[in-house]
Amino acid sequence: TMTARVAAAVDDLAGGRLRLGLGAGWQEREHTNFGFELLETGPRMDRFQEGLEVITRLLRSDEPVSFQGRYYRLSDAILLPRPARAGGPPIVIGGNGPKRTLPLTARYADEWNAVFVPPARFAELSAQLDALLAEAGRAPDEVRRTLMSGLLYGRDAAAVERQLSERGRTRAELQERGLLVGTGAEVAAQIRAFGAAGVQRIMV
Repeated sequence: TMTARVAAAVDDLAGGRLRLGLGAGWQEREHTNFGFELLETGPRMDRFQEGLEVITRLLRSDEPVSFQGRYYRLSDAILLPRPARAGGPPIVIGGNGPKRTLPLTARYADEWNAVFVPPARFAELSAQLDALLAEAGRAPDEVRRTLMSGLLYGRDAAAVERQLSERGRTRAELQERGLLVGTGAEVAAQIRAFGAAGVQRIMV
């Protein structure tokens, strides 16, 4: 509830520039530090789905909403003032999981953010998302496709090889994990390959 309220306020203050990224959580230390139970994967994803239901209904409904879940409850709840942007900020869901993450993306998200996958795998997951969107009665272009990746860059081939040697990794190993590796021209070519696979924005 407070996530939805704060997101609506920040989006209003920012003139409609917020994209609200939501996830199930993964970092144990972070949860311990702030007093939140991480939970095992299954219950964690169940809690995430309930959170998505609560947040999206509060942001998108101009009428009071009620919800009874295991982790969250609403009773005739409404955000006032209403978000200036109709429906509130776009919802971004990150992750590659075909069993839970992609179905939740198809149901709730405006943007899917894949994480550290090569172009071919991105295309496969994107096709799965298209099928899930069709089942949900949504068009493929209703969900933006983005990628979170990393970069190993060198001004020339020798610099790239030095960095690879320092990390004890090969170029192929890093690229298989979805990282951009190489000189400027090589990285540009890899970005074009991601674009051809359907990536609309890369966050490096």
